[in-house]
Amino acid sequence: MYNHDDAASPFILSTLQLHPLLKKAGSMLVAEIEEKKLEKERVVDESVPPLKLSGLSAQELQELCNELHRKIDVADEARYDMGVKVDKNENEIQSLKQKIIELKGIKKPRLKRVKKTTDDMLGACTETSKLMKADFKANLRTVKKDEDKKEEVTDWRKNVEALSGMEGRKKLFNAGQ
Repeated sequence: MYNHDDAASPFILSTLQLHPLLKKAGSMLVAEIEEKKLEKERVVDESVPPLKLSGLSAQELQELCNELHRKIDVADEARYDMGVKVDKNENEIQSLKQKIIELKGIKKPRLKRVKKTTDDMLGACTETSKLMKADFKANLRTVKKDEDKKEEVTDWRKNVEALSGMEGRKKLFNAGQ
């Protein structure tokens, strides 16, 4: 975890030389960092009293260790429960965001109508086209349509009878070559 105490001080000292406002902000930042450090120490001292181990027997030390283990277990359970709640809330937030996006849909930008003639469009591309009129049909190539060979429709029963047996297969083989 990033510690502000170590990295903030050199940065603050270097910015103190820049501007009076930066000096004031730097001094406020240093004071805030010190205040957070003192608050952290106060909270730790309140929640965890100092241990008095001197003069305790082995049995008393074991009882103290068991009590500390129980407290650690309770703290771990609370931490785990909070983590589960946070994960559940994050998943719920994500699903609600997804629902909002689905309900909104995708917004398409409105397009402006632009009235331009073909000469104006070509003029934007090249300067020489301003002098010539556009003849789009002249540049198109012609495509000839080939007429498909039509097969004669015959009675399929005659065709099946003619191609049945070995001779029919021989005819198909010879026709394929």
